[in-house]
Amino acid sequence: MDGVEILLVEDDPRDAELTLRALRKNHVVNEVRLLTDGAQALEHLTGVDGQGRRSPRPRLILLDLKLPKVDGLGVLRAIKADPELCLVPVVMLTSSREERDLLESYRLGVNSYIVKPVEFDAFIEAVRQLGLYWLLLNQAPGAAPEL
Repeated sequence: MDGVEILLVEDDPRDAELTLRALRKNHVVNEVRLLTDGAQALEHLTGVDGQGRRSPRPRLILLDLKLPKVDGLGVLRAIKADPELCLVPVVMLTSSREERDLLESYRLGVNSYIVKPVEFDAFIEAVRQLGLYWLLLNQAPGAAPEL
């Protein structure tokens, strides 16, 4: 697949670095693009190049809930409403333990909701399992045809 395979949308530099380190430590070698706010994520996901082609869709989106400009729920809502993106797995990777955030995420179609562990080794293990499941074990539908 051309382009980004994992889209990480995270505004906290420390959490972003921990996630990237955890991916590397677990030998996830897929290309990762880091975006730091919801508006950037939507622009990347729905943007077109000079020839009118959309950016290739990622294989997995790791999405923080509390983002500047457009929050994670707004990004999730747009992804799941877009016929070209709605089948891309989205994992909400957040520090929020709020029941309303969890319920709204699932109502909007999130594929998984993971509360970020505070302890680094637990975080490494959570990311290892994410990569193992979503990138190796999960059977995703075929890639969308190029526009």
